[in-house]
This record gives sequence, C-alpha cells and structure tokens, in this order.
Amino acid sequence: MARTQITAADLMPMVEYGKIRREYRRKLVDVKRKRRAHIGPHVTLYFENYDTMWAQVHEMLFIERGGDEQVEGELSAYNPLIPQGAELVATMMIEIEDEGLRRRTLATLGHVENMVQLSFEGHTIKGVPEADLDRTTEDGKTSSVHFLHLSFTPEQVAAFRAPGAQITAGIMHPQYGHLAMLPEESRAALSEDFA
Repeated sequence: MARTQITAADLMPMVEYGKIRREYRRKLVDVKRKRRAHIGPHVTLYFENYDTMWAQVHEMLFIERGGDEQVEGELSAYNPLIPQGAELVATMMIEIEDEGLRRRTLATLGHVENMVQLSFEGHTIKGVPEADLDRTTEDGKTSSVHFLHLSFTPEQVAAFRAPGAQITAGIMHPQYGHLAMLPEESRAALSEDFA
C-alpha cells in the first residue's frame, strides 16, 4: 500500500543520512526515470510519491542544516506532493537553459498549469495546480515550476492500472501544444501510487 505522509519519525538523523546519501541518490535515479514524462521540447512532468518526497526532505535538511527547527517546514512543504490514494501528483518544470529564451517563453505560457492532462482508455484527467499561490502573473508570465494534482475515480484507476493501457500526457496550451506517450514501465510505476 502506498504511503501518503512523511512524519518526523520517518526521518533519519543527518549523520546517518550522510552515510547512505550517495548510494541512495544513485538508486533513486532509476526510480525517478520511470516517473518522468518529457512533453515537447521544454516541459517535464516529474511524478512524485512518498519515496521522492522522503528523499527531497532529507536533501533539504542535509544541505541547509536547519536541524529540528527546519523539519516542520519541510514536511509542510513536501507532504502535499505525496499522492493521497486516488491521485497522481506531478511537479511540472519548464526547463530552458538559455535565459533569454526562457524569459520569452515563460511570458507566452500564462496559465499553462491549467492545461495539463493525462488521457487513456477513453478517460481524460486534467491537472489541478496547487492552490498555494498563483503561478501566472497578471501580465501573463508563468512560473517555471508548477505542482499539479490529477484526481481519479475508481473506474479511472482501474483503467490506468490495466497492463498495456496507452497513457498520453499532454499540454493543451495555444502556445505549447504537445503530447507524449508514457512507456509501459512508467504506467506500471505510477500505478503503485494508488491506494
């Protein structure tokens, strides 16, 4: 059964985490590879789960060295990105190395966070952005990072879990209309997120 929340009791002491950090991060590369969808030339969806967020919390604590005072803030920030049973959660990143191109592109992608979807077996699930703050400015410039929840009905969960189901991730923005097929290993990995 998929775990849905990280507690302080789930965290390792930073001294112990430091001992396993390199090997753990190496193993996580393959986990994350199966949980990633590149959509068009600039957007990647990184599907999160307990393990990816456990690693993220530990990395933040390890790098920033804030001690016990930092723990609650990290748990508050990252627990909402763990799927809660009948959903997938993705971090959407608009990744453009060239600063000028990035600035020009982000200026044309206002509200792209509302136009992400998964389609499969006659179903379409639309992404709902985290409500923590508006990531598109009044002048139409979007952020390069968005957090999306994709909620499923029991029928949709069953259809998604069916081996061989064809899953398409898409962005339906007028300035960025792209689709990508998820490989079977990604479908299988994401299926484990449902309780």
